[in-house]
Amino acid sequence: MSAEAPRPTTVTSESVRLGVLLAAVGGFVDVYTFMTRDGVFANAQTANVVLLGIDVASGQWASARGYLPPIVAFIVGVFTAEAVTRPAVARIVRRPVRAVLVIEILVIAAVGFVPASAPNALVTISISFVAALQVTTFRVLVDQAFSTTMTTGNLRSFSQSVFRRIVAGDKDAGTRAGNFGSVIAGFLGGAIVGAVAVRIMDTRAAWVAAGLLVIALALFLFDEWRGVPRVRNPRA
Repeated sequence: MSAEAPRPTTVTSESVRLGVLLAAVGGFVDVYTFMTRDGVFANAQTANVVLLGIDVASGQWASARGYLPPIVAFIVGVFTAEAVTRPAVARIVRRPVRAVLVIEILVIAAVGFVPASAPNALVTISISFVAALQVTTFRVLVDQAFSTTMTTGNLRSFSQSVFRRIVAGDKDAGTRAGNFGSVIAGFLGGAIVGAVAVRIMDTRAAWVAAGLLVIALALFLFDEWRGVPRVRNPRA
């Protein structure tokens, strides 16, 4: 009988441990902006688009304009994440995935220096930008699409996988359920840690999120040392 073929190694950028860590950052910064910036969620833009629509329908043009900067910043973040993978840019930015993490670290660390008295837009625009970088760059969990900055889609995938494991006896679905459950738990854990950190450190709590991203960056260096593939594209 032939031996069972070994399972392929999951690259670092699609690993569950990195996904959990980045989801924790996503939950953390959502709580951070909510608690320090008047109830604003800067990660996902759904609320901003909805509130923009409400203000436009009510003729509250001044208020409506306030929702545009984070939306635009998110779009710019997506453009940036896509741009760093273009061949012309790749000749300069040799490791675009790690470059994205470095940009996130620098921006979020800088946010920690912004006083509470500063305009909220300064922080929400910055967070929207880095959220777009992260959600655009890290989109695959092992072999499934997922998100590190919002949890609705992950919860749907988790529920589907649990159903298929129970009803159809699909063992692979059980593995996927565990992966998505871990990411959801990471997001929740990040939110809890974020709430505690803000109560203790106020606006400087952003440095904790930056520290988590430093650990994420270190995973790439550690796996490189171990000889584990970091990303599917060796230049990434």
